[in-house]
Amino acid sequence: MLHQKQNCAPQFALIVVDFEPAETEGVAFEVAEGLTVEYEPADELPHFFAAAAAGIEEHLSLPEHGVVAAARVVLRQARADTFGSSRPAFRIAGYLAARAALARTVRAESCETQL
Repeated sequence: MLHQKQNCAPQFALIVVDFEPAETEGVAFEVAEGLTVEYEPADELPHFFAAAAAGIEEHLSLPEHGVVAAARVVLRQARADTFGSSRPAFRIAGYLAARAALARTVRAESCETQL
């Protein structure tokens, strides 16, 4: 999911995440083993990843969805920009990724019901 906002205070975050069903309720977020991201200062990256996880969990826990989240989410790729990347940008990217995944799930279930 790409979140990019261009204005006098630009925002940039790019994440690729896999959503899988989980056996237990909640959202289990993990970073793929060996994931590397070119970004300085590198010590900020774990905070960006945590923000993406928070955005995912935030969207999946909205009561209007009427679902109980039971998902394993794996961060496969990420890209950050030294000028526009921030924790809020990654939170928004996570939120948007969860929204897209939930929309795909709802469409898939709708197709199965019609068959």
